[in-house]
Amino acid sequence: MTTDAATERVPEVFDVAHEADLIRVRKVLRAEAQAAGLNLVDATKLITAGSELARNILNYATGGRGRVGVEQVYQEGRRGVRVTFADDGPGIADIDAAMTDGFSTKGSMGLGLPGSRRLVDDLTLTSAAGSGTTVVIVKWQR
Repeated sequence: MTTDAATERVPEVFDVAHEADLIRVRKVLRAEAQAAGLNLVDATKLITAGSELARNILNYATGGRGRVGVEQVYQEGRRGVRVTFADDGPGIADIDAAMTDGFSTKGSMGLGLPGSRRLVDDLTLTSAAGSGTTVVIVKWQR
């Protein structure tokens, strides 16, 4: 990652543990998308994906607790927003299945992770049974 020191900002990190924290996630992502110059459609995609991933923390993480980190990123002349969602929950035993439309362990529609992947430019998921989950998304300015 290449940074532009003139516009480098300290990443914002905060806990997600309550429904009200979803509002904060959306608010912070909206502000960071605007700061990165994302257009309205791309900002909305970032906010939607981020809201879904934060909700996954509430629904799946041990005690419904996790962390979100948000930062501006710069790479090869592009500007964007990187968001990291992390928890110390039970983890995901089968990542390939979890990234498949319709797969759910809780009876939902199973569109959260694969839908989030479609909304952003980059999505990396790291997890294993018993070791928590980390999802990193990036949305780049067009």
